[in-house]
Amino acid sequence: MPENFVVASNLIKKIKGQTIVQEISFQLEEGSIVGLCGGNGAGKSTVLRMIAGILQPTSGEIVVNRIQWKNDRKKFAEQMGYMPDDFQFPQGMTAQEILSFWAALRKVPEQRVHEVLSFVGLADKKNKPVSSFSKGMRQRVLFAQSILAKPALLIMDEPTNGLDPYWMKEFVNLIRMVKSEGQTVLFSTHQLDIAEELADYVIFLHEGQNCGEGAVEEYRQLFGDYPLHKAFQHSMELVTRNKEEDDDYET
Repeated sequence: MPENFVVASNLIKKIKGQTIVQEISFQLEEGSIVGLCGGNGAGKSTVLRMIAGILQPTSGEIVVNRIQWKNDRKKFAEQMGYMPDDFQFPQGMTAQEILSFWAALRKVPEQRVHEVLSFVGLADKKNKPVSSFSKGMRQRVLFAQSILAKPALLIMDEPTNGLDPYWMKEFVNLIRMVKSEGQTVLFSTHQLDIAEELADYVIFLHEGQNCGEGAVEEYRQLFGDYPLHKAFQHSMELVTRNKEEDDDYET
């Protein structure tokens, strides 16, 4: 059986006294694609940034590839490729210049820049300024940057957000190709149909809490059509019921 490649235990994140993430725990199997699903304000981006080592948890532990964030931050960071939801590229820089800059930072050979540009279908656009690119093309530059160093764990924040159906399908195919090379993928989305198409496993977030999780195929067998919509609705009903029971107990 695949072993747990990522283990997040009791993650809590407080910002200015407000609890953004509340005691979230989950595991990711090596070589899997896992979707972190929920609406705006659910805490998805905060969880991803903690797993990526960008944000320090208020409490809790994160282990990736048997490396604990607290013990070896440099080695921990070397496991990661991170694609943010949005990024303002430097004005006037070309796709190749941007990727070459990142390659130098990560000590990646220049040949890898050419490989990645071809992989994401931008080899013929490499000398054009990224500021002239469409949303879909800019997303491909961000994706190229995130896989440049061949990370063991690829983390993506809303990778298909704002894309038209064509680019959405292209992105899904690119992510599947990354998985086929043995990488583990964790992505966030509010689009449950994308999660159903792409993920092996999903985790539902609501108000900073894990309100349900499971294998996509098991949800299909359980719910039939639109399985993640029904699974999420079921999870929310349980959350509401538990909250009502807690309120009744307190009164």
